Amino acid sequence: MRKSLAVILFGLLFAGCGVNIPKEALTLRPDTLARRQLQTRRFDTSNELQLLQAAAGVLQDLGFNLDESESGLGLIAASKSRDATDIGQIIGAVVVGALIKSRVPTDTYQNIRASVVTRPVGKDRCNLRVTFQRTVYNSDNQISRIESLEDAKLYQEFFDKLSKSVFLQAHNI
Repeated sequence: MRKSLAVILFGLLFAGCGVNIPKEALTLRPDTLARRQLQTRRFDTSNELQLLQAAAGVLQDLGFNLDESESGLGLIAASKSRDATDIGQIIGAVVVGALIKSRVPTDTYQNIRASVVTRPVGKDRCNLRVTFQRTVYNSDNQISRIESLEDAKLYQEFFDKLSKSVFLQAHNI
């Protein structure tokens, strides 16, 4: 009796560990290619290490702290923390809080994370892809939202600075 009960419990435990992945989780969004083009640039250099060093410098110039760097894999991860206070949200929280007589949490700070990945293309070129994400925390120190930053100006600014840095490094300036 105990053996069959143990087998049944083990079977239920094992069945509970099964994970079903929703089909939409593995489906690419229609704008995936456009986003990837925004995030990627090709550089006419075979020196992947030099490109990573330039990217690290640009990230630091933009206020990021380097969290991880693996030159053998062509990877840099960096982050920075910034204020996320929005006066409109605070006013809305005060009004709603007064109406329902309860405190409404508001956004307080955000962590912005940048990831850089390089990949050699042929003998004398490298692709560099950078992505920016942010996690916003509220006054209860809970995650309010997580989102990818897709502002074209942000990526253009990064790649403009990176191009200048690569040029200066290539000419030892």
